[in-house]
Amino acid sequence: MTTKGLVPLILVLTVAGPALAEVKSAAPNGFEVASMATISAPADRVYSALGEVGRWWNPSHTFSRDAANLSIELRAGGCFCERLKDGGSVQHLQVVYVAPGEGLRLRGALGPLQMEGVDGTLSWALKPVEGGTSVTQSYVVGGYIRSGMEQWAPRVDRVLDEQLQRLKSFVEGKSPTQ
Repeated sequence: MTTKGLVPLILVLTVAGPALAEVKSAAPNGFEVASMATISAPADRVYSALGEVGRWWNPSHTFSRDAANLSIELRAGGCFCERLKDGGSVQHLQVVYVAPGEGLRLRGALGPLQMEGVDGTLSWALKPVEGGTSVTQSYVVGGYIRSGMEQWAPRVDRVLDEQLQRLKSFVEGKSPTQ
């Protein structure tokens, strides 16, 4: 096969994948990352699974290294929190918008971004489609990072896309590690 013949194949493989992750923009003062996936389940089930974060989030992206310590209260003012040993805790994000079966929005700085002067909005928009639910996950971050904002966008994009893939696997009854 010639190189010219590979181009359409590469485009098909890129587009036909299970999800689309993208750094939508990155600048010295902020970035936006987004991922999309179609989950083979009704929107109400996908929404309720967001509240079961401890069952699908990658434990290596927690402070305690145990995803079972994570929780999200599906109510405005609720907490995406993590229990730590000896009674400690972390508030990762605060729930600011709750629409069962339609979407969830949280505010704050995830993980190592907590040590920087940033704020962000993590959201999941759910839309019923034939065969399941289209999920758009986005995280918009603004503020100041000492080492520069632009370098963080691809890292955050990879981590959050992984979480969306794990959510998809969990909801579809597969191991979130697949």
